[in-house]
Amino acid sequence: MFRRKARSQSDEPLDDELAETEEDASATSEGPWDSEDVPDDDLPRVDLGSLRVAPRDGAELRLQVDENTGEVQSVMLAGDDGALELRAFAAPRNGDLWSEVRPQIAADVAQHGGTATEREGRWGPELVCQVQVVLPDGKQGIQPSRIVGVNGSRWLLRATFLGQPAVEPETAGEWEDALTTVVVHRGTQAMPVGDALPLVLPDDAQRLG
Repeated sequence: MFRRKARSQSDEPLDDELAETEEDASATSEGPWDSEDVPDDDLPRVDLGSLRVAPRDGAELRLQVDENTGEVQSVMLAGDDGALELRAFAAPRNGDLWSEVRPQIAADVAQHGGTATEREGRWGPELVCQVQVVLPDGKQGIQPSRIVGVNGSRWLLRATFLGQPAVEPETAGEWEDALTTVVVHRGTQAMPVGDALPLVLPDDAQRLG
């Protein structure tokens, strides 16, 4: 699900075939990235604590803040045709937290009268959800979303696509490419598995409205 270059215990490849396989794996690796494994891509990223997000043309970088506590809950790239919401959580080392929480998310959606269907996507199993919401006019409506989970080094990145990227995954390439540029900074602090990694407002937060 989270591809990384395969490594041998020896510094030297066992044979030419293994060396070629390692080169191919490295060439096809893509993000999201751990903060200790970021490629030299010269992308300007906004440092939000546990997440470092590159701005996207045609999208606005927004921070979802809890009005009561003032804490940043998630990061969102929002455009005319859709949005990408990002949250990171503490996870066990070399674990697969996404496989554990995926059924929980589906059950929660069903409990609230929605549906969640699993499909195979760019990063492995993901959920396509239809959730009942209250529209601005007070009527009931359906909000489609597509939830992707990426297991990293002691972290899980949960990415939720909204709008067209959720309804038409086959045309969401540019939105998915935006996800590949995200960097997760886990930090060294001990945290319970499943706790949200802290997000912080940048110094120029007034420009991110």
